[in-house]
Amino acid sequence: MNSPLRRIVLVRHGETDGNSSQRLIGSGDPNLSAEGREQLQRTRAALAGQVVDLVVASPARRAFQSAAVLTGGATARLEPDFREIHFGRWEGRSVAEIESGDPVLYQQWRDPDSGFEYPGGELRAAFRARVCRGLERTLASGANGALVVAHRGVIREIVLALTGERPAHEVPALGEAIVLTRDGDRWITGVRSSNPPGLPTAAPVELSAGA
Repeated sequence: MNSPLRRIVLVRHGETDGNSSQRLIGSGDPNLSAEGREQLQRTRAALAGQVVDLVVASPARRAFQSAAVLTGGATARLEPDFREIHFGRWEGRSVAEIESGDPVLYQQWRDPDSGFEYPGGELRAAFRARVCRGLERTLASGANGALVVAHRGVIREIVLALTGERPAHEVPALGEAIVLTRDGDRWITGVRSSNPPGLPTAAPVELSAGA
């Protein structure tokens, strides 16, 4: 697709009242916690100077609340296809509970070549297809720079779709950002310049270290 988008700032939501750092929360919809807000404030400071003219968030509260912290309350477009995968019967379980209760499936989950599917959950192919639909809409938005606030699984699929490389299993951590920059016809992880040619010098949202 011939898209003007040159920079995508991908941010995973922060910690939640449901303890996303300890439990698999896919279809659940807990609020961002006080700890999560602190994580996003630190991320906002780290991203100071990044200019975007589109803010996209998963419809989950933990995502759009994180977007509000990052942008100081700028309006976000909710993208339903950027919601997290449904973990099936593992929804709400901790990793320790999964390992003890489903040891065989746990080992398959940790093996990237096992063809693992979440028991009773959303099929990975269906998840990947809908994330790519959301990505296509983002690329077709006409924006030059986008902030996308979503979930680890969603962000990993976006990085894979654009760069051909999948991040490590635990990346990104809660509140962590991955910046993608278009370099000619290819997307790279990282920043070649503060704002590459084609991005507006003034836009509705400039991330800053403000309170």
